[in-house]
Amino acid sequence: MAGRFPQRPTAPARTAGRTPGPPPRTRSLPLPPGTDLGLTLGPLRRGPADPAHRAARDGSFWRACRTPEGPGTLRVTARDGVAEAQAWGEGAAWLLDRLPALLGAEDDPAAFTPRHKLLAAVHRRRPGLRLVRTGLVLESLIPSILEQKVTTDEAYRAWRLLVRKYGEPAPGPAPEGMHVMPDARAWSLIPSWEWHRAGVDDKRAATVLRVCRVARRMEEAADMDPAGARGRLELIPGVGPWTSAEVVQRSHGAPDEVTTGDYHLPGIVGWALAGDRTADDAAMLDLLAPYEGQRHRAARLILLSGRIPPRRAPRMTPGNIAAL
Repeated sequence: MAGRFPQRPTAPARTAGRTPGPPPRTRSLPLPPGTDLGLTLGPLRRGPADPAHRAARDGSFWRACRTPEGPGTLRVTARDGVAEAQAWGEGAAWLLDRLPALLGAEDDPAAFTPRHKLLAAVHRRRPGLRLVRTGLVLESLIPSILEQKVTTDEAYRAWRLLVRKYGEPAPGPAPEGMHVMPDARAWSLIPSWEWHRAGVDDKRAATVLRVCRVARRMEEAADMDPAGARGRLELIPGVGPWTSAEVVQRSHGAPDEVTTGDYHLPGIVGWALAGDRTADDAAMLDLLAPYEGQRHRAARLILLSGRIPPRRAPRMTPGNIAAL
C-alpha cells in the first residue's frame, strides 16, 4: 500500500553545475521572545549526519521531508526576533503553512512551573525551549522504530544509510547530501539484505513494513489528540509505548507524553530529582507527578541540565548484524 503520499521516481543525483530551479516560496513570522531554534528543532535531527536535517554554520536550519503534497525542503533562520523561511519543492506551501507550529507557536511554556531547584535553574537558563510540532507521523515513527533496543549510533547509521540510498535528493539548493526520506512504497520495496546491511534486524524491519502498509492511517493520527494518536500507533505489532511517545512528542508537540520503557531515562530523572540512579518507570513517573500536563517538558529540561548519574558499566557494545 503506497500510503498517503504521492509516489515519485527516484530523482537524479544533483551536480554542482545544475541550472537554478524556480525561486523559493518565503514566509516571515515573529518569534516569541528568546526562542532558540536549536533547542526547538533539535529533537528532529537523528544524529549529526542526518540526511534529512542540517544545522548550517551560518545559523540556518535545513529540513527535508515528505509532506502530504510531496517532497519539500525548508530553510529557517532567526534574526532580531523574526523567523525567515524559504521552501522549495512540491511540499513548499505545506511546510510554510505549518511553520508557526513547527517553531513552537502552539506551545505554552508558561504552563510549566518548576518545583525542584534543578528544574528551576535549567528553566531559567533555557528560556528559549519550545516544543516542536511537525504534523507528520511517519517521519518520526520510522526512525523511532529503528532506535528500538539498539545503541543510538546503530540507529542513526541505519537511518542515514537507508534514507540516502532509497530517498531522493532534497528539492532546491539544499546542502549537499540532504535527502527526503522514502515514501511508504519505497520503504516496502527495500530488499531484506539491505535492511541487513544497514544493521536492522528482521523484527524492526517487519515493524516498519507493517506501518507502511497502513501509512495513510498512521498519518491521520496527526489530527488526533496525543492519547488517541498513541492508541492508534500502538495497534501496530512492534509499536509500543516507548515508540508512540517518541513520535507524538515530535508530531504533536505533546508536553505531557513522557517516554516510558527507556533504558536510560528513568535513572537520569531519578538521579536528577532524588539522587536515585536505580529508578524505574514507576519511580520516574512518581517524581514527575508534580508536573502532570508538562511531564515531557520536565524530562527535556532534565536532559538539558547535563545532570546524569556517573557510569558504572561499560557502554553497550554495538551489534553488527551485517557481519552475521
